[in-house]
Amino acid sequence: MKDFYVCDAAQHENKLITSSFVVAVKQVKPRKSGEPYLALTLADRSGQIEAKMWDNVTDCLDSFEQDQFIKVKGLINKYNHRFQLTIHKLRRLQESEVEFADYLPKTTKDIDELWRTLGAFVASFQDPDLKSLVESFMSDPDIAAAYRAAPAAKTLHHAYIGGLLDHVVSLFRSCDLLCRNYPQINRDLLLTGAFLHDIGKIHELAYNRAFSYTTRGQLLGHMIIELEMLQRKLAALPNFPAELKTLLEHLIISHHGEYEFGSPKLPMFPEALMLHYLDDLDSKMESMRAHFEREAGQESPWTSYNGSLGRPLLNSSKFLSPPVPVPAPTEAVVATVELGETPDLPAGLEPANGNRAVAAAAEAGQNKT
Repeated sequence: MKDFYVCDAAQHENKLITSSFVVAVKQVKPRKSGEPYLALTLADRSGQIEAKMWDNVTDCLDSFEQDQFIKVKGLINKYNHRFQLTIHKLRRLQESEVEFADYLPKTTKDIDELWRTLGAFVASFQDPDLKSLVESFMSDPDIAAAYRAAPAAKTLHHAYIGGLLDHVVSLFRSCDLLCRNYPQINRDLLLTGAFLHDIGKIHELAYNRAFSYTTRGQLLGHMIIELEMLQRKLAALPNFPAELKTLLEHLIISHHGEYEFGSPKLPMFPEALMLHYLDDLDSKMESMRAHFEREAGQESPWTSYNGSLGRPLLNSSKFLSPPVPVPAPTEAVVATVELGETPDLPAGLEPANGNRAVAAAAEAGQNKT
């Protein structure tokens, strides 16, 4: 097991660390002198950190590639209020040295409990055809195992082991709640669409070493894969209504909501529209939550730029929290001033920290005795 994780950066600021990471991004860029430097994004199960290597780059430039594992020695520091790693040395790890559980983030929720929650929703279906269809997926051991383990996306949202199931259970809860306010919605149809809308991710994404796309995923995308999976299951349900099949296919291909986001059709009936908006909402809320978690150690309530949302984010909870007050001088400090001794100022109030007025006042108190 690793000794240092990305989430430990705040406890190691301005310190040397030695640890291993998976290379999420590898870029070779030119310095002003024309010499190359490495710009990396390194990851483990707790998060990601930007890393730079400035010296001896040519010695290790071709020794590793993206999605491979490396061991590095370097300095943790801050740049533009974000932690980064300046690499002094690195080497590629051999397969025998890698504990894959150290590098793939995993949901903190109970997978078995999430699966039971999903099953309870399906058990409440009133439509026997939709109920039989979803149960045929859940009872398939290969599909069930993958559904419980897959991430919901490579990077944008729920990008962790168990993320797909976590996302779908959250989506089921939102769908169930909104159906109570919109009685015209066919609840079973909407929930079936929620179950199927990302099921193709189990074949689109690879998640054994790092999160990446499979060849089928790159060439087809999860929507096409989902239509194929649906067709195979419906072949074993010969009496399944053709009209329901068409509606399910539309729910799958329209759930991204816009042509520019990859949907070949816009949502054209109420359940499809609701699925799109609730899916989009759940994805964005998780993206915000994860970003706040990654930058929990930052003092500012504003985060860095969020690429998936296209903006920096304001942590409203941190923004509304009262600032931590500067502690007043202790009785011991006051006593030493009265006795004419040089006081030891509270941590953080030394002149070098910009608190010259406080230091001057303490010295003035000494001079009066």
